[in-house]
Amino acid sequence: MTSLVSTSHLQLAAFAFGTIGWILCTISMGLVEWRIWHVDNTTIISSGIAWVGIWKVCFISYLHVSSELKEQVCHKMNDYETSIPREIFVAQGLLLVAMVVGALGMASTIFALRSIYMGILYKTQIIRFFLAAGFLYLTASVCVLIPVSWNFYSVVHNQTISFPPSFYMPSCPVAQEVGGAIPVGIISVILLMMSATFSLSYRFPVTPNDGV
Repeated sequence: MTSLVSTSHLQLAAFAFGTIGWILCTISMGLVEWRIWHVDNTTIISSGIAWVGIWKVCFISYLHVSSELKEQVCHKMNDYETSIPREIFVAQGLLLVAMVVGALGMASTIFALRSIYMGILYKTQIIRFFLAAGFLYLTASVCVLIPVSWNFYSVVHNQTISFPPSFYMPSCPVAQEVGGAIPVGIISVILLMMSATFSLSYRFPVTPNDGV
């Protein structure tokens, strides 16, 4: 029992990294600061800055209140799938998949660690759960990496977005920069990949009393 527990330290770390990576994936998906647009028309976008996320676009405006008060105006983008760019549409789907797959990876790791720490010595069962967790973490990391990389590319090349007229957003910014959601997503990818590596590296100790 003691020797078996001592072989699972990396997998325990995999669970910790995977959990943090999954949480960061969730945070990244919810943040609106994926792409920060600088615009020259401040009639409606009073601050000259708009935040473009994968679900909505927001900006500060004084138009609907007064020159002394400001409000954050947000427009949801999930109802306008035909007008949003592919990198945002793909990000919506892949990050949802990453959340589900990452949660399954954590559950699989928990089952394997539970078997080890409770002395349920079924070699095939433990190895299968760790392998499943590793592939699930790897899948989740790829699902986060694709939209993060794609949106980063779009920012670097200052690509445009054809927003609906009701958004009061220009299709082309003066300049744009990476928002906070992308670095959070990158850290999530790194942690999920580490979790996958640690999970897939598990080796059951060879003993005369191995279960089957």
